Amino acid sequence: MSDSLELIPVSNNLNANSIGLTGQLLNSSGFPSADLLGLPNYRQHVSSFSYPPQTNSDSSLEFIEDVNILGTSIRGIEDYHHYSNFPNSSTSYMETGLGNHIFQDILGESKSDKLANSIIESTLDTLTGETINGTITGTSENDSIDFATLSDVLIVLGSLRADNFTFEHSSNRTVFSGNGNVDFGSGKKDILDLSSFDLRTVNFNLAKPTGGGVIFNPGNGDRVFDAITLTDGSEILFEGIDSIKFADTTIDLSVTPNDPMFKDQWNLHMMGVHNAWGFTTGSKDVLIGVQDTGLGVNSNGAIHDDLLGRTTRYPSNYSDDFFRNVQDENYGPKGTSHGTAVQSIIAANGNNGTGMSGINWDSSVFHIDVLDNNVGDRSVAQATQNMIDKAKEQGQRLVINMSLSNSNGVNPAFEQLVANNVDNALFVISSGNKDVNTISHPSSLAQKYSNVVAVGASWGTRDWYNNEKNPGTRISYANWWGSNYGNGLTLMGPSEVIATSATKTSPDSSVAFSYNDRFNGTSAAAPNVAGVASLVWSANSNLTASQIKQIMSQTAYDLGTKGYDTTYGHGFVNADAAIRRAMAMKFSSTSQNGNQA
Repeated sequence: MSDSLELIPVSNNLNANSIGLTGQLLNSSGFPSADLLGLPNYRQHVSSFSYPPQTNSDSSLEFIEDVNILGTSIRGIEDYHHYSNFPNSSTSYMETGLGNHIFQDILGESKSDKLANSIIESTLDTLTGETINGTITGTSENDSIDFATLSDVLIVLGSLRADNFTFEHSSNRTVFSGNGNVDFGSGKKDILDLSSFDLRTVNFNLAKPTGGGVIFNPGNGDRVFDAITLTDGSEILFEGIDSIKFADTTIDLSVTPNDPMFKDQWNLHMMGVHNAWGFTTGSKDVLIGVQDTGLGVNSNGAIHDDLLGRTTRYPSNYSDDFFRNVQDENYGPKGTSHGTAVQSIIAANGNNGTGMSGINWDSSVFHIDVLDNNVGDRSVAQATQNMIDKAKEQGQRLVINMSLSNSNGVNPAFEQLVANNVDNALFVISSGNKDVNTISHPSSLAQKYSNVVAVGASWGTRDWYNNEKNPGTRISYANWWGSNYGNGLTLMGPSEVIATSATKTSPDSSVAFSYNDRFNGTSAAAPNVAGVASLVWSANSNLTASQIKQIMSQTAYDLGTKGYDTTYGHGFVNADAAIRRAMAMKFSSTSQNGNQA
C-alpha cells in the first residue's frame, strides 16, 4: 500500500468551456456544406448516409447531426511494417490529414500470400511534395507509391504529406489509406477525388464507436474503414481522408477545433489527431499521469488557463521550482516550467476558443513533481504507486508520461511496479537527447516490458533553423542535441512544437503564462505519443496496456529501413490508424474480414 494522499482538483475558480463544434447544414446548391463540422462523437448517431437525406419541415437537429457525421472524419490507418512480405513493396501512397498507416500485424500474421505479385511504384520528391512520376506526394527518402492487389481489391497507401487520391474504378473494391498530413495547417488536404460521381449517386457507411463501417484486412491486420458504395455495387473503403471531392460538391471530413493556434500545430496534423477526434476526444475511463517538474503556479496559486478543469495534484507537490537544473540532459538552469509544456501537449483544453489544442480533451490528468529533488518531490516509484492507486480507485486505465531520464539507471522499485502492471498501466518515456545509439533510462525498460514505450523525436517539414526536412526524420543537430536511438526504441513522435509556457525572468519575478512555439527535445515527443495512447485506450478501454503498445507499433508510419529498425523503432505514431485498429479488435468477435461492423 502506498501512503495516503489527498487529491486536490486544480481550479482558478473558472470552469473550462466546453464548446461543441457546429456547422452549416446545406450550402447554396442544396448539398452538404464543404465546411461542415460535426461534434467529435458524431459517428455514434448514424450507421449510414445516403443522399438525399430524409428531412422534416422543422429543420431537424437530428439531420444536422447526421450530416455532421458524414462531414467530420474519414480516418486512416497503416502499419509501420508496411507490407514487409509484399514483393518489392515500399508501402506509401496516399495520405490524409491524419497520419494513418496500412496496418500490419506485429506478430507477422500477414495475408500477403494472397497478394498479386505486380506492384507499381512511383518516385516522389519527398521535400517538395511534388510527384516525379505519379500523382501522390511522398514523405521519406525511400517513399514510393504501392498498389497491392488482393483478389479483386486495389490498395492505395499515402504519405505524411498532403496527398490527392484519384479513384479509377479498376476493381470491385478499392482501399485508400492515409497516413497523416503535416501540410494540413497550410490548407493542403488529403483529398479523395470522386469527381466522376455526384454525391446523390453514392451511399455512405461510416465507422463509429458503436459500429458501422467495414472491417477489412488488406493483408496485415483488421481495422475499421469508412465505406462508399457506388450504384454498380463496387465499393470504396477509406481512412485518413480530409476531403472528398464530388462532381457537385466537396465534403470536408476532418475535425477542426476553434482554438486559434490549432492551424499551426503541425504535430497534430502529422499524427492524424484531427481525424482521430471524430472517434474520440478522450474518456473518463482513462487517467493521464504526468511525472515531471510540476506546473508553473503564479502568486495567486493559479496555473495556465489552458490546463484548467481536469488537473489533479498531489499535496505539497505541485508548483514547479523554477531555476532548476533540468534533468533533460544537461540543459542547465531553467526559468521555464518544463511540466507546464509537457502536460499541455497531452491535455490542453480543446475547442475552447483559446490558445492551443491538446490531444485529449476529456480524460483527467494527475501531475506529480518527480524532478530536481526539491522539498516535497516524489520519487518515480512513489509517484507511480500514487497514480496506480488513483486509477484503480476510479476504475481507470492509466497512461503515464515521463519526459525525463536518469543516468544512474532504473529505480528497482519503479521497475517492479512496471512489471506488476502490464495490463493496466502504459509508460511512455522519452528516449533521451544525447544523439547516441543507446536509449536512456528508464525508457530502456521498453526492451524488457510490453507496457513501456520508448519515444524518439522527429522533425516536421523544417528544423529549428528553418532548413527543409523530410517529415519524420530523426532529429539530430551537430553540437546541440539529437534524439537517442538504439535497441528498444519503440516509436517516433514530433518535437519542436507548440506548448503552453510558464516563465520567470528572475527568482523574485511573477510568473508569466503564454505559449512556446517550439518546445523541443524528446521531452516534447513523448507527450505527443502519450496523448495518442490515451485516445486509443479511450476508444477501447477493454484493451490492456500491452495491447495499446502493440497497436500503436503496428499502425505506425514506417520510417527508415522497412519494418522495425533501431533508428526509428516501428515508425511515426499514427492516431487515427491506431484507433481504427482498436475498434476493429472491439468488433472482431462478431465481424468477419470484409464484413460490415
